Amino acid sequence: MDRIFTKVAGSIAAFAGQPVAFIMAIALMIVWGLTGPMFHYSDTWQLVVNTGTTIVTFLMVFLIQNSQNRDAAALQAKLDELIRAIETARGEFIGLEHLTDKQIQEIRAALEKDCKESSDGKKATAHVSVERLLRRY
Repeated sequence: MDRIFTKVAGSIAAFAGQPVAFIMAIALMIVWGLTGPMFHYSDTWQLVVNTGTTIVTFLMVFLIQNSQNRDAAALQAKLDELIRAIETARGEFIGLEHLTDKQIQEIRAALEKDCKESSDGKKATAHVSVERLLRRY
């Protein structure tokens, strides 16, 4: 069941992210708008689009969340492997995503404090780091 859902969710999410899906949605809204006079802009005519969009939105929330959860888990596994493979990396960072938000914030603050000084003794800032990176290439 899990494999089937993953495959279906991945396929639908991939399709929904394509330009053709957006064009189809716009076309559907245009057709709906053009049929308004035919149905005298009735409550039923409005209910059709409201119900349809609500159902699609409701289902897409689950598909998008599933896709994001898989992407995040795969990315986390890759990062954990990099940490494990590099001898000088701190292995304590593996599994960090399981901590509370407060604990992660505290670790981030401590890391940023550690990085305040660059290797040449100058104050390190994001701007300086970006400039150094750009000069390399």
